[in-house]
Amino acid sequence: MCRWMAYHGEPVYLESLLFKQEHSLIHQSLSARKSEVTVNADGFGLGWYDEREEPGLYHEVLPAWSDSNLKSLARHIKSGLFFAHVRASTGTETNRSNCHPFSYKNWLFMHNGQIGGYESLRWQMDRLIPEHLYNHRHGATDSEVIFLLMIANGLESNPEQAITVTLEQIISMMKQKKIEEPLRFTAVLSNGEEIIAVRFSSDDQAPSLYCKQFDNHIVIGSEPLDLSSESWTLVPAGHVAKIKENRFHIQSLPELLKMTA
Repeated sequence: MCRWMAYHGEPVYLESLLFKQEHSLIHQSLSARKSEVTVNADGFGLGWYDEREEPGLYHEVLPAWSDSNLKSLARHIKSGLFFAHVRASTGTETNRSNCHPFSYKNWLFMHNGQIGGYESLRWQMDRLIPEHLYNHRHGATDSEVIFLLMIANGLESNPEQAITVTLEQIISMMKQKKIEEPLRFTAVLSNGEEIIAVRFSSDDQAPSLYCKQFDNHIVIGSEPLDLSSESWTLVPAGHVAKIKENRFHIQSLPELLKMTA
């Protein structure tokens, strides 16, 4: 499974979170602790907000620990809201268009998990993407399809409803196809002002999601950034964490989804 982290708070250089923590995301890419897959070497990506409305993006197919460009960028890019993702592929090839985070206008999205039986659903899911959004389908991952469906379902006006409707659509299609593999979805989105993170699975093994509030920033991600997780909040399965103005609160997904989490 992939590993990711998101930051919101006082602007910092990215290296302070990506490289300099005890259990930084780069460390996790080599030695994940909260996942069955310990090595995440199928590419990585960054997304960050600065003075411009749309976020900056950097994707690479090399393992995150081996790319000198990432070290240089992280040392010089300063941001108050950024995403970082290291990828362990669930079947699609390793190329830049399949690396997270994905973007649309001022939105960023990244994901850890998978749609069970995705190859059986891919044709049907692609046809749910409206024509005006289909040109934004650059890769082959199920994650990108989920993102575009959320946009089609009103992400820009009502994120929680768009997330819920999209997950319900996918679960319904899986049931129609009698797919028994689970839908696992631990993901995060941002419009540049707030962060919305979701931990959900149709079985009882939702990928991990941790959050911690510091004095002037909040970090949320697949794993704590230190080796002692006691001070980190584990977001319960079937819940959403919302981060804005250096505060976070956790709320449950609607009852329909909660029952399958």
